[in-house]
Amino acid sequence: MNQKTLSHDDLRAAPKVVLHEHLDGGVRPQTLIEIADEIGHELPATEAGALADWFFESADSGTLARYLETFDHTIAVSQKADHCFRIASEAAQDLAADGVVYAELRYAPEQQLRGGLALEEVVEATLAGFAEGERLAAAAGHRITARTILCGMRHADRTLEVAKLATAYRDKGVVGFDIAGGEIGNPAEAHLPAFEYLRRENMPFTIHAGESVGPESIWGAVSVCGANRIGHGVQLIKDIDLSGDEAKLSHLAHYIRDRRIALEVCPSSNLQTEGAESIETHPIKDLYDLGFRVTVNNDNRLMSRTHTSREFQLLSETFGWGWAEVKRCTENAVKAAFLHQPERRRLLEEVVRPAYAALEASA
Repeated sequence: MNQKTLSHDDLRAAPKVVLHEHLDGGVRPQTLIEIADEIGHELPATEAGALADWFFESADSGTLARYLETFDHTIAVSQKADHCFRIASEAAQDLAADGVVYAELRYAPEQQLRGGLALEEVVEATLAGFAEGERLAAAAGHRITARTILCGMRHADRTLEVAKLATAYRDKGVVGFDIAGGEIGNPAEAHLPAFEYLRRENMPFTIHAGESVGPESIWGAVSVCGANRIGHGVQLIKDIDLSGDEAKLSHLAHYIRDRRIALEVCPSSNLQTEGAESIETHPIKDLYDLGFRVTVNNDNRLMSRTHTSREFQLLSETFGWGWAEVKRCTENAVKAAFLHQPERRRLLEEVVRPAYAALEASA
């Protein structure tokens, strides 16, 4: 392990891949203020810095339920086509400026219908925004490919409808499906018809599981529903006995590692929702060391006051991670991406590996 802490500037220059990024969790504070003023929505603060502080402090309460309440404001400003377009464009640009070269951004279009938009109009405006964000990022010297995962809300009953929406736009920028919202009391198995439909249609999907509920949530997502990836998944550590000289894995843990089912880990977010007690005791290190396909993600940049370079810097400072670990997590993310195999190969061989070879050589 490289004990030299990687600097933020070093990490920002490195190509990174993000698989777990909520679009409505990364809205710029100033954009929130401007759109809220336009539509007459009251915010808890009207200065960008103070508003950013409010989101972080509210999300830092220690419970997933309180964390999710902060989305009331970001969803409120995402009800018109031009606002959906703007938010998507800015998200792609902001990620690209941080060195992210590929991102899968997820959102729940069913939450954006209050202004009279149809589900299809939400998706089309957002996809157009991502395309514009890619163009503007490239013009600024930061290339990014932005793709979409559509979410159904796990406490609602529209998951099958949204799953069909995802397949309708699969060749237009939508690459997968997910269920989002409060995990407690809302098991993934309750939405089995949506997942059975997606499997029949050969559409990949990830499922939020093992964030605030234990390994039984992951078992339902993987063993019952057939998830290709797991959103968060940090509670899997409870199914691994680390007390002896050699780790003892449950059948579920073996299956996830053996089948290379990626874990979309979001360190800072996990601290806020009590998915981990501290960064020092966060299970990401043990899961990484045991050979799980660990990826590093932001979850919600606004609520966690973070970005991908910061997440890796935090892990470098805490666990001594160097370029080898950052590279492996990035390659894991490329391999687990919901892109077609030739696109994954090009991203890996033409972008990621050459860049990290140069970084490792100069370290």
